[in-house]
Amino acid sequence: MRITRVYTRTGDKGQTGLVGGERVSKDHVRIEAYGAVDELNAVLGIVRSVLRRCAPGSPVVERLDPVLGLMQNELFNVGADLATRPKDRWPGMHRIGEPEVTRLEGWCDAFNESLPPLQNFILPGGGEVAAFLHQARTVCRRAEREVVRLMHAEPETGDECMRYLNRLSDLLFVLGRWVAVEMGEPEVLWEQPAKP
Repeated sequence: MRITRVYTRTGDKGQTGLVGGERVSKDHVRIEAYGAVDELNAVLGIVRSVLRRCAPGSPVVERLDPVLGLMQNELFNVGADLATRPKDRWPGMHRIGEPEVTRLEGWCDAFNESLPPLQNFILPGGGEVAAFLHQARTVCRRAEREVVRLMHAEPETGDECMRYLNRLSDLLFVLGRWVAVEMGEPEVLWEQPAKP
């Protein structure tokens, strides 16, 4: 693929094109869904940049950066799937499915293995990298909500992307905790209000 010009002027009236050529409003539920996935991908790019700056050459970078890179590539595939109406899918089109979901579950178990059990709710934070991972988790949860809206409006979309995002948000929570522990940064615990 070669992109020679970024602007096309075709969206100046509030419309954009789906894969397959159909034009829809930029606030269409399908655009909201893959837009949230795109935003999540951008936050993961920030996580990777901050991680490399905060812990250059460390075992944390060596273990986590490849995982985040694969997530970013898979999220691009999720976005492409969501940008394609089911009628416009083609034979051999790559779609996120069971192998990717199973990989996320494996990572979740592996990273969670070394963590102390949760005794309380934690607040987003625990250092710069952990905080951005928690932000990624919240954007992922919003992407899930947008995909649910799309599935209600267009049930033929299927639930593959939803399953992937649901596991990914769990993994991002675990990674936020794991990074805090590995980088020696304390988790911030939620404090229950005092009873009157």
